[in-house]
Amino acid sequence: MEIIQSIIIGIIQGITEFLPISSSGHLILIPNIFGWQDQGLAFDVALHWGTLIATLVYFRKDWTNIVRKSYLFKRFKNTKYQIPNTKSISNDQSKNSPNSLFQRGNKISQYPISNIQYLKSDLLFIIIIATIPGVIAGLLLNNYAETVFRNPLIIAGTLSVGAILLFYSDKNGAKKSDLKNLTLQMGIIIGLFQALAIIPGVSRSGITITAALLLGLKRTDAARFSFLLSAPIILGAGIKKFPSLLESGLDATIFIGVLVAAISGYLAIKYMLKYLENKSYNIFAGYRLALALVIIGWCLV
Repeated sequence: MEIIQSIIIGIIQGITEFLPISSSGHLILIPNIFGWQDQGLAFDVALHWGTLIATLVYFRKDWTNIVRKSYLFKRFKNTKYQIPNTKSISNDQSKNSPNSLFQRGNKISQYPISNIQYLKSDLLFIIIIATIPGVIAGLLLNNYAETVFRNPLIIAGTLSVGAILLFYSDKNGAKKSDLKNLTLQMGIIIGLFQALAIIPGVSRSGITITAALLLGLKRTDAARFSFLLSAPIILGAGIKKFPSLLESGLDATIFIGVLVAAISGYLAIKYMLKYLENKSYNIFAGYRLALALVIIGWCLV
């Protein structure tokens, strides 16, 4: 693989992993369009390490809060933390502790500020449970993902269906709930939808955002949970495929691709969340339909 191919594919991976337009679909189509040899699923998974880095870096404060709020962390620390009653904290105390998130007796513990401050549930536990369906699908359908599913016409079909579902959910979802209202049942449903992403063209972010919107989450919260949910599934896939990468050989093209994917992924997260503050997902649904038509026309030609 040439360096330029690695850079282009890395950019495509970083952007499309978080936009609901299917990263796997683009990674299969781009080599076909440019006449390149398919880089294979192992290299695609390697690029996911870049998007994993982007997720961990961008949401580093959120992950800190999620872990510290988790039951396992509190058991490990053998300390009971309670969410503070902000009305009971004096003005002087509030001024002295602007970043306070949890309260232990009269002592304020300093925690990083993030957009997930007052969670009613253990979000880490929800993320872990919601990841299980995707893991099972990956183990059972991995061979199909590497062969049968890597078909342009299948991608065109899944892009089209996904576009319709995304448009419907964005238009009809309540869009009133945020992450503090997320329940375990909602997490499991979103996780079941995520399992469908084993099929290229479905889009992991697209299908999980669709499910979250149908369950009533706000647009930005649906995207945020989708991005957080991506971390364990990407990590697991990366570990599983790492031996294949070692067999094929690690060279500069892989490291460059991962680095480019990390940078472009970070920027994709940042600007997509900003875009969704006052915009809908319709542009992504329209792009999916347009791309599906292009693929069908390209196959016919």
